[in-house]
Amino acid sequence: QVQLVESGGGVVQAGGSLRLSCAASGLTFSSYAMGWFRQAPGKERERVAAISWAGRRIYYADSVKGRFTISRDNAKNMVYLQLSSLKSEDTAVYYCTARSSFENPDKDDSSWSYWGQGTQVTVSS
Repeated sequence: QVQLVESGGGVVQAGGSLRLSCAASGLTFSSYAMGWFRQAPGKERERVAAISWAGRRIYYADSVKGRFTISRDNAKNMVYLQLSSLKSEDTAVYYCTARSSFENPDKDDSSWSYWGQGTQVTVSS
């Protein structure tokens, strides 16, 4: 079955950096768009970034644009999210997700087919 396993979360001071990783298995990774979402306590789930299967198209939410970088390594079945210039409002559980199409990455959140269990990122001020 499909598994997405996130790692790399932790506690970091404001202004610091973290790199999240997501290891995918059970799917033809290079055929899937990959994404990252996050959910803070008491808030709705928020889309963060997405990357097409070849990495040529990338989407970022306005709240992270210029600070976060999504990338993928199809040879290793891995997707990454580099978090920089972190702010307290970036504190959340971050989830890796996959779907077959990259189209409209800023819409249709329900179309993401597979989800990881999440990794906690806490930014202390």
